[in-house]
Amino acid sequence: MKLSEFKLKIPAESIALYPAENRDEARLLVLDAKTGNIEHKMFKEIIEYFDDKDVLVLNNTRVFPARLYGNKERTGARIEVFLLRELNREQYLWDVLVDPARKIRIGNKLYFGENDELVAEVIDNTTSRGRTIRFLCEEDYDTFKKILFSLGETPLPDHILAGRKVEDADQERFQNIFATEEGSVALPAAGTHFSRELMKRLEIKGVDLTYLTLHMGLGNFSSVEVEDLTKHKMDSERMIITPEVADVVNNAREGRHNIFACGTTVLRAMESSVSMNGFLKPYDGWTNKFIFPPYDFSIANRLISNFHLSQSTMYMMVCAFGGFELVKRTYETAIKEGYRFGSYGDALLILK
Repeated sequence: MKLSEFKLKIPAESIALYPAENRDEARLLVLDAKTGNIEHKMFKEIIEYFDDKDVLVLNNTRVFPARLYGNKERTGARIEVFLLRELNREQYLWDVLVDPARKIRIGNKLYFGENDELVAEVIDNTTSRGRTIRFLCEEDYDTFKKILFSLGETPLPDHILAGRKVEDADQERFQNIFATEEGSVALPAAGTHFSRELMKRLEIKGVDLTYLTLHMGLGNFSSVEVEDLTKHKMDSERMIITPEVADVVNNAREGRHNIFACGTTVLRAMESSVSMNGFLKPYDGWTNKFIFPPYDFSIANRLISNFHLSQSTMYMMVCAFGGFELVKRTYETAIKEGYRFGSYGDALLILK
């Protein structure tokens, strides 16, 4: 398939700048991929689609405050530094993006905080915008990390920042309530709709909740630059599937129970570690798997997702799961019905 086939006309007013007031009261569109039937619900009503012994797989990655603003030595030029990943804990090395990149060269020092609480030195160029920096800090690691994150800002995506600035409330809402494993610079948005009350109700109903880890990078929001999708390369992302998670999923599969993937990150993680006979394997490593139609999924038969943006790799994955033409028509219906798109938007449940 070609990139141009995934172009959507999403009105600006359909992009959610704020989340629903209560997590589980976002809207939910339910699509039966077998019949094409559509239902309009509130998210907390998703419990109606779970049965005893079904499995819900969630991504427990935790978003960290990845966006920093600093000043370049001597000139004082304002520089945005976006933390991508920690490279070396002992040496305080980080892989980052800088903007404007043209002003930053190897050897430059950057100062962060009103009182220059942190100083970093650029030690390598990795891409046109990417740099490796070393924080020049004499504090112990835990103190350094506390200072670093106190200076950071919640990394809202551009589609939200185009309409407003970061606010204090984003620190809590741009995070899933079950997030425990620090490492993401983007939000696995489908999980934001789960409240503690809803999760408790699912457990009471007999649903097995299990957690894998995939640390989301900015590659999820990077523009696809090639018309031929087979030539697009996804950024690698760290993922962990423990033996315990694999057992829960595989037992459900053997018992013919439904397996719900909460978000495209969960779907991609599971498809990155499938055995020849279609079972989930434990894994601790990296994935750069890119899924687009046509694609046969091995494990999940239910997908919970937000409504994604035009030509995004996440939209392509949803199309692969539900069927290109059917998902495209469903998205068009969602636009007409006033559903909200993006990281703070409404939810879609696809049943296969």
